[in-house]
Amino acid sequence: MTRTYDLIVIGAGPVGENVADYAQKRGLSAVIVESELVGGECSYWACIPSKAMLRPGFALDGARRVAGAAEAVTGTLDAAAVLRRRDSFVHDWDDGSQVDWLKGAGIDLVRGHGRITGVRTVEVTTPDGATVELVATAAVAVATGSAALLPDVPGLLETDPWTSREATEAKSVPRSLAILGGGTVGAEMATAYTALGSEVTLLARSTVLSALEPFAGELVTDQLRSAGATVKTGVSAVRAERTASGVTLELDDGTSVTADELLVATGRRPRTDDLGLGSVGLEDGSWLDVDDTLLVRAGTNDGDPWLYATGDVNRRALLTHQGKYQGRAAGEAIAARARGRRIDDGRFGLHVASADDGAVPQVTFTDPEVASVGRTEKSAREAGLPVRVVDYDLGAVAGSSLAADGYTGRARLVVDAEREVVLGATFAGQDVAELLHSATIAVVGEVPLRRLWHAVPSYPTISEVWLRLLEEYGRPDA
Repeated sequence: MTRTYDLIVIGAGPVGENVADYAQKRGLSAVIVESELVGGECSYWACIPSKAMLRPGFALDGARRVAGAAEAVTGTLDAAAVLRRRDSFVHDWDDGSQVDWLKGAGIDLVRGHGRITGVRTVEVTTPDGATVELVATAAVAVATGSAALLPDVPGLLETDPWTSREATEAKSVPRSLAILGGGTVGAEMATAYTALGSEVTLLARSTVLSALEPFAGELVTDQLRSAGATVKTGVSAVRAERTASGVTLELDDGTSVTADELLVATGRRPRTDDLGLGSVGLEDGSWLDVDDTLLVRAGTNDGDPWLYATGDVNRRALLTHQGKYQGRAAGEAIAARARGRRIDDGRFGLHVASADDGAVPQVTFTDPEVASVGRTEKSAREAGLPVRVVDYDLGAVAGSSLAADGYTGRARLVVDAEREVVLGATFAGQDVAELLHSATIAVVGEVPLRRLWHAVPSYPTISEVWLRLLEEYGRPDA
């Protein structure tokens, strides 16, 4: 059986859905190939279930930090109720509503494993073993995402460790949990499982949240310890073993940790192992390097632009919202090229994902929350930019003190001292996630500090920190 479409998308997560949807809106026919659940990793094993697991703990802690409400809190989290609520958000791992959305958008679905077999051709092996050949007149877009990367630690595979998937779909809370990796997944799951009553040990090779401003990881580490978790930094696992008493990790500092379950959160790898990349001059299992229109740079695209890669698989920014952003740009670019229209590929043009370079926003849903966008002080200095850093105590802002008694947090702006525009911002504290979009606009729009003085924050809100940061920097005409 052979079917022909303008666009074939491999991967029906939110990234692939956006590629197909935006191309279809511009008049192209589109089909999506999916071997698992329509809606992808984010909907069923990452963003949605993890935040559903985290929110009850944040709500409870928020009440405990306000006198009057604190006195009304008489118990701990009901772990079973938390997991039931999580199940409702993932529809008990049923993708019927997502399939209905595809139908409503006019996008076809072929279930099964897709492999590229040549230029603009994809072969799909369906669940019943049948084969469907798909042919694209315009483009093929790879949106297969990433999977957990397990480090080469002797004995680790034999322990049957959790990855982020098992952590977010667990049916019960283990008595104890060891987490290997101090990045976003490790820190968020340490926060969630500590709140749910598990005895958590977090092991970080360097520091917690080392890719962010150092103060962010320090605040999260302090709060995890205060909540009862054990956090060990500067350590690596050298051997793992599962016995009747649980999983034991031997560490390079000579100590060991034993827990009922082990979560490994040490990185990601591209899901391209069995994608047929070798048939078009690329390497199976590799990340796919793309230009700003998400067109794969190497191999088959030379002189014939048809193969795109969006989302985690291109390694530009492993975040769902950035992948969806890339998907929108790719869908527009695919349609424009198919119709022979001019490609708007200047910085922040219609057909590019320029924000992947220096303007990526991210919220780490720990306690405290960490909201960041753009460059850190370290990355800005490494790029040779003229940097001035401004810090402010978030707890000194009126809105913060109203939000929580004894509010602890910090804000930082990284400023280009010559152009006087914001290069990056980081906020660490309770309820700071909603501060992030204003910072993202300032970074993407390269809004001069002189103009930001006229963006008046409402009082009394945590957003008043913007005024305090500007005051710390000083008026441009002073």
